[in-house]
Amino acid sequence: MATGWAGDGAVQDQIDATVNDAVQRARRQLRKGPGLTHCETCDAPIPAARREAVPGVRLCVACQQEHDAERSAGLFNRRGSKDSQLR
Repeated sequence: MATGWAGDGAVQDQIDATVNDAVQRARRQLRKGPGLTHCETCDAPIPAARREAVPGVRLCVACQQEHDAERSAGLFNRRGSKDSQLR
């Protein structure tokens, strides 16, 4: 079958490149270096294990969960698709 200018596997190569670019972009956005010893929001101590596990940590677990919930609040369509409503 003729595929024009695209070679075999070109679509998968493009998908792989897109995913790899997104992973690299996410890694570049991660904080580096030593984290804070106390949360910048509530001033609670941040455990040493968390500081070691998350380089550049600035928030305690509770504040981080609240921050993540605020950021993801508008990302999901809770109403569902029309197909699921018709069943």
